[in-house]
Amino acid sequence: MLCSGRNPRQTKSIVDEVRERLKHEHKLRPRSVEGQAQGDWVLVDYLDVVLHVFTPETRGYYGLEELWGDMPSVELDAATA
Repeated sequence: MLCSGRNPRQTKSIVDEVRERLKHEHKLRPRSVEGQAQGDWVLVDYLDVVLHVFTPETRGYYGLEELWGDMPSVELDAATA
């Protein structure tokens, strides 16, 4: 799963929220979390699902969507609080 936050602070908040919900609602904990200290690209590995949360600049630079170009894409509206 790929998504973007507007800045490192928001990417960290997105990751925190996903982790809390999966922990409390499904008793799931990630195997590993990388990049949360910097916040430009946070990777959360749940084994069956890997979450990548980027800032827009970092997402554009690495272009992970190109690696899975033949996979279906689902666009979601921005979440609102």
